[in-house]
Amino acid sequence: FGSSRVGPGHPGSRLGRQSLHLCSHCARRPALVGGMKLNLSNPTTGMQKIVEIDDDKKLLPFFDKRMATEVAGDTLGEEFKGYVFRIGGGNDKQGFPMKQGILCNHRVKLLFKKGMSCFRERRKGCRKRKSVRGCVVGPDLAVMHLVVAKKGEQEIPGLTDDQRARRLGPKRASHIRKLFGLEKQDDVRKFVVRRETAKKKKAPKIQRLVTPAMLQRKRYYRSQVRKRMVLGKKLKEEYTKRLSEFRQEQKEARAAEVAKKKRDTK
Repeated sequence: FGSSRVGPGHPGSRLGRQSLHLCSHCARRPALVGGMKLNLSNPTTGMQKIVEIDDDKKLLPFFDKRMATEVAGDTLGEEFKGYVFRIGGGNDKQGFPMKQGILCNHRVKLLFKKGMSCFRERRKGCRKRKSVRGCVVGPDLAVMHLVVAKKGEQEIPGLTDDQRARRLGPKRASHIRKLFGLEKQDDVRKFVVRRETAKKKKAPKIQRLVTPAMLQRKRYYRSQVRKRMVLGKKLKEEYTKRLSEFRQEQKEARAAEVAKKKRDTK
């Protein structure tokens, strides 16, 4: 028959338990960077480009930086010399997105509600607890989003050398004026960016457009408010007048009742 003793490498032994504990601890540590994808975007041209970086030393200036921090891109390569990038976010190797305001470089579970980033409300009033990654850049990221804040010396093919036309133009009247450099008296409706469809051209409805009908409506609302204020003031004066008369009547009635009691007692 075999002995009941267990060997030093057995999971039930003390040494075996320590080794299992060490292995599970190592599994929780973030893996070293084998390669990180950088999603580069240029707002001025509307272009995007994905670059894969395999060298850890090139990514060291980005580590321990928070989202919305501007970092020089000189370490990424010669073509990025002079460029300044703003960290826009990223995803870790399991696909969890970075969330601004979570000051850590690991995942946390938060209770989300409507209006918070990284969450879309499925039913009205519902809340959900889900995992998101902190806003501090670390080596466990699979993709990091960078926005060009300052252009460098060289052109980057697919990012700065071409111009991608905007499919949709601005809708707000002030944004249209800013885009075309219009004055206040210019008609904004003539400068709306129209897009062609199969049958006709479509134009968006201009928001916050000052028209005679809107001004008339505003004047009407203000006159209604003014009338309600005048009416309320008049009703208040009538009420105070009637209240004072009522109190005077009550006082006279009480005085008459007291005088009658005095006569009866005599």
